[in-house]
Amino acid sequence: MPVYNEKDFIPKQAPGRFPATWEFQTQAPSNIAIIKYWGKKGMQLPMNASLSFLLPQSLTTTKASARLSDKISDKVKFTFLFDGKENASFSKKIAVFFERIVHYVPYVKRYEWTFESENNFPHSAGIASSASGFAALSKILIRLERTLYPEADEILLYHKTSFLARLGSGSASRSVTGTVAVWGTHPGIPGSNDLYAIDYPFEIHREFRRMTDLILLLEKEKKEVSSTTGHGLIDKHPFKHPRIDQARNNLSRLSEALQQGDWDSFGQITENEALTLHAMMMTSNPYFILMQPETLRWIRLIWDFRNKTGIPVYFTLDAGANLHLIYPDVYEQKILSGLDELTQAEKIINRIRL
Repeated sequence: MPVYNEKDFIPKQAPGRFPATWEFQTQAPSNIAIIKYWGKKGMQLPMNASLSFLLPQSLTTTKASARLSDKISDKVKFTFLFDGKENASFSKKIAVFFERIVHYVPYVKRYEWTFESENNFPHSAGIASSASGFAALSKILIRLERTLYPEADEILLYHKTSFLARLGSGSASRSVTGTVAVWGTHPGIPGSNDLYAIDYPFEIHREFRRMTDLILLLEKEKKEVSSTTGHGLIDKHPFKHPRIDQARNNLSRLSEALQQGDWDSFGQITENEALTLHAMMMTSNPYFILMQPETLRWIRLIWDFRNKTGIPVYFTLDAGANLHLIYPDVYEQKILSGLDELTQAEKIINRIRL
């Protein structure tokens, strides 16, 4: 598998023709990082490599309508609607996204765009809505590139989609690849790099082929501190370098667990990564806490249940208060009956098939 550089993603020539109008609708899933990345360098590059699972039932749907403009503008002209309404905050982020990517997709300036987007899960609540949102936008742009350059290399465009998505949101790079994605350079993952995510390259043991990620919606309000702000606090964090070493070692260990079918090691690493992520938030300057009392209560419930039953159900957290329960499908009924409150809890269930 070739590893591409930034120059590879710049079109070598102008398209032969531009359609007068163009429409396309697509979906992109959110993802949950098992090995977390927290901290950036350069232009949206990760401090450490991360590994994630796609969440196939947690989706952003985006429709694009493009009309060829009479003249090329210096900036991309667009209107962005979320749930049918203009959203100034989202539009500002998308404007920055276009400024970052226009060098790689210069054809976008030839059009005036309307984007209509919606999620089937809460946004800005720590369920990686920016990941699915920017992944969907990037899929749209690459679909247009396929139209304009029908002879383009499919493998290159596949990776270019992740490359573009990364420039909107780092975690978005992992929402356009296969079910298990790795983003960031790691010595034990062939082809891994900082520019775009790749499919996890090793065979995964059958023990992990059918699992569930159950998201407990404990807090649906917009989180108090954005992920972007949190990432920015890492550069001067006293634990920055130990964290980079920890993440590298955890990814090596997790890769072994996935290949060997070791749920105990997988679960220990998963929970360690989640708690480390939030520990980094609580020890930054300024410090902040995104977990809520209900988050901690549920963590204890899960620990108690696992200790009593031996059932491999583990938790992880993204940059928010909502808890992800990860377990083999075969134990779902025992988990639901053993944790009675799960039956009434508001939740999103994602079936992960590897």
